[in-house]
Amino acid sequence: MNQSIALNQLQIKDICKLAKNKRFELGFTGETPIANDILTILDNLNIMLLEYPIKSEGDRPAFSAALIYSEECGQELAFIGLNTADYYDKQVFALAHELYHYYTKTGSHLSRLEDEESNLIEAQANRFAAEFLLPENVLENIVFDEFKTACLERVQSKTLIRFIARLHCTWWLPYRSLVKRLKEINAITEAQYEELYAVNEREMDGEYYRIGKAINNEVFLKLNTATNTVGTSPKHIETIIRNFEDNIIDEDKFADTLIQFNKSPEEFGYEIIISEEDIEKFENFFSGEGNDGS
Repeated sequence: MNQSIALNQLQIKDICKLAKNKRFELGFTGETPIANDILTILDNLNIMLLEYPIKSEGDRPAFSAALIYSEECGQELAFIGLNTADYYDKQVFALAHELYHYYTKTGSHLSRLEDEESNLIEAQANRFAAEFLLPENVLENIVFDEFKTACLERVQSKTLIRFIARLHCTWWLPYRSLVKRLKEINAITEAQYEELYAVNEREMDGEYYRIGKAINNEVFLKLNTATNTVGTSPKHIETIIRNFEDNIIDEDKFADTLIQFNKSPEEFGYEIIISEEDIEKFENFFSGEGNDGS
């Protein structure tokens, strides 16, 4: 089990306050899961999502997500590049993680799976993501309503695993993030935490996987599947098309931009030739060639 940086109480309080305020601004009050609405949130914040699958190579983990800023016509644009080769629940968590960097103005940023161990900002971003997706006070209420106690020390492991699987399918946090959340609110002991964290939640023949499928087969399988998608939101595709139709961008820019989202002008009724060189540039960008990852 990875040992992450321990945040102090003031840092945790500030993160909880930020997450609460941002949830409220976005219209999420009380026990309302964000779940798949994370994509709508990006649209509402005018953050362009770039989806592309990048497999891990050797011992160096592939990136989870990246926040990138660009300037066009004097206007700052924000992009989040999302690695869709990862499980979908981790994609949701990675997007919430990047929103912390967006809200706190920490600049362009690339996150990798191991960063939390030695990076304070990454630990704060992960805590924000967990709090943003499932607030601490909401989880405390759920635990108390379910078990009529705030302490689950006497609850057997099978019961806890079923409880976590239900949280997983409702709130869309990864299994291990939920285990950490329960420890953060002191609902489980250190021994329970160690036991639950050690569960191989992705093992298809494992107990947790079978329980999750039995609780909500469709949602559970979605969360435990790598989407491997390439694209962006329909809203931003429409913006690209209208920019072309309004002569804001030319044919080459139109084609180059669409191909970044695995689309072609022909799909929208425009016959434009895309060069092999442009396709190669796009593939090289996402494979990391010529990109220092900063």
